[in-house]
Amino acid sequence: MYSYLANPRATREVLDQFGFTTKHHLGQNFLVSDAVIGHILELADLKDTDTVLEVGPGIGTLTCALLPRAQAVVSLEADRSLEPVLQETCAHRLDHLRILWGDALRLDPQDIQKAFAELGCREAPDAFVSNLPYQVAATVLLRFFQGLDPLKRAVVMVQCEVADRIVAQPGSKEYGAYTVKLRLFARVTGRFNVSLSNFMPQPHVESCVVRLERCPQKALTNEELQKVFQVVNAAFCQRRKTIRNAMSSAGFDKNMLDVAFAKAGIEPSARAERLEVDQFIDLERALDKAGFRITP
Repeated sequence: MYSYLANPRATREVLDQFGFTTKHHLGQNFLVSDAVIGHILELADLKDTDTVLEVGPGIGTLTCALLPRAQAVVSLEADRSLEPVLQETCAHRLDHLRILWGDALRLDPQDIQKAFAELGCREAPDAFVSNLPYQVAATVLLRFFQGLDPLKRAVVMVQCEVADRIVAQPGSKEYGAYTVKLRLFARVTGRFNVSLSNFMPQPHVESCVVRLERCPQKALTNEELQKVFQVVNAAFCQRRKTIRNAMSSAGFDKNMLDVAFAKAGIEPSARAERLEVDQFIDLERALDKAGFRITP
C-alpha cells in the first residue's frame, strides 16, 4: 500500500468525518486508486534526500505517499477548510511537512524556498509531484520550472488536453506557444493515462500523468527569455498565417523580420507550428542583432 487514503472507502470516511464537500470551482476530485499512486511514485523516482513540492494536496492522499519517501514536502493548498483534515491524515509525518495556504499562482517562489529552509533543507525543491487542480495546471507547471531553479523534475497529473500540449511535436495541431515555452525548461520523459473511474467524484475530463525533466540550460538571460516568449507569442498569434505575416501583424517590423529570418535560416513562408524550439531561440537572437527590444 502506497497511501491508506487511496480507496473510495477511506476517502469517504475522511470526508464524512469532517463534513467536507467537494468544491468543483477548485477542481476537487479525489484520487482513489493506490495503483495510480504507485505509478506516480515510480515515475517520480524519489530518494530520501529529495525535497518535494506539491500543489493541491486535498485530503492528503498523494501527500501521505510522498512523505515517507522524501526528506521534506511543501504543499500549497488554496482551500483553508482542509487544514484540520491534513493535520490528521498527515499526522504521522507532520515534522517533514509544511503547508502554505493560498493560490499557487500568487505565492512568491521565495516563500516556497523559505518553507523548505524551515524544514532544514538547503536547496528546494528537487521534485514537483502533484495531482494538479486542472484550471491552473498548465500555468503552474510553467511558472515553477521558470521560477524555481533547483527544480529537477516534475511528475504531475493534468487533463489530457494539457498533456497533449506538453508532449506535442512540431507540425501537430497541439504544438503551440505553451509547448515551446515549457520546452525551453524541460523535456517529457514519461506519460500514462488515468481513467475517470479512479476519482471521486468522477471528473468530466480525462486525465494524464506526465513526467518532465529539466533540460540543460540554454544560456539564456532573463531578458533573452522574455524576448523569446514575446517572439513565440507573436509567431503563434494567428496560426493560419505564415510566421512573417503573423509576427508583422503582432507589431514586428517586416524589414527587421526579413533580416532576422535570413540570419536564422527560417523561411518567412513557414508556419510557427513547424519550428523547433531552438529555431525560436535563433530567431530571437537574430532579431536582437537587428534591433529588437522588449515592448511593454
